[in-house]
Amino acid sequence: MIHVLVFKTSVDSDERIALLKPALDLTAGAGNWNFALDDDDKILRIVAGKTDAEKTIRLLAENGFVCSELDD
Repeated sequence: MIHVLVFKTSVDSDERIALLKPALDLTAGAGNWNFALDDDDKILRIVAGKTDAEKTIRLLAENGFVCSELDD
């Protein structure tokens, strides 16, 4: 089953996304996540068969970013 997780974040630039890329690729899988920096909420969207919202929130927090899951 495919899950879509949507998060509000404080990630605000392509440079910061590049810093997170290796960890997000390991956690969610390469090509299974993207950011919408043009959105006011700086949306992170993850589409994957198995995802863990809490793990994603911790990952971003460990890297200095605010992250909270949004309802669909």
